[in-house]
Amino acid sequence: MPPIDFNKLDTAVHGPVRLGVLTALQMDGPLDFTTLKKRLRVSDGSLGSHLQTLEDTGYIASKKAFVGRRPKTTYRLRPAGRKALADYLTAMRALLDAIETAKAPA
Repeated sequence: MPPIDFNKLDTAVHGPVRLGVLTALQMDGPLDFTTLKKRLRVSDGSLGSHLQTLEDTGYIASKKAFVGRRPKTTYRLRPAGRKALADYLTAMRALLDAIETAKAPA
């Protein structure tokens, strides 16, 4: 059986919240903080931390604006984030295939 390469799993994508953010932005386009928070069912602090990580890696970008007197931050997926998500899913697909192959009867 060939070795399984876990090095292709991008740790910036791998966490459930970060994977959720990237997936939501890929599927729905730009989303604001409140929408992401509701969709992922996480606390403000947790989401903020993960969004900062994704922004620091260049996977997402944010735009701050005011709606009335309230601040509103909207996030969008950058090309690097789109590629990172696609690469991550490809690596996970390869792992799933390896598991399925290993389970196949001889």
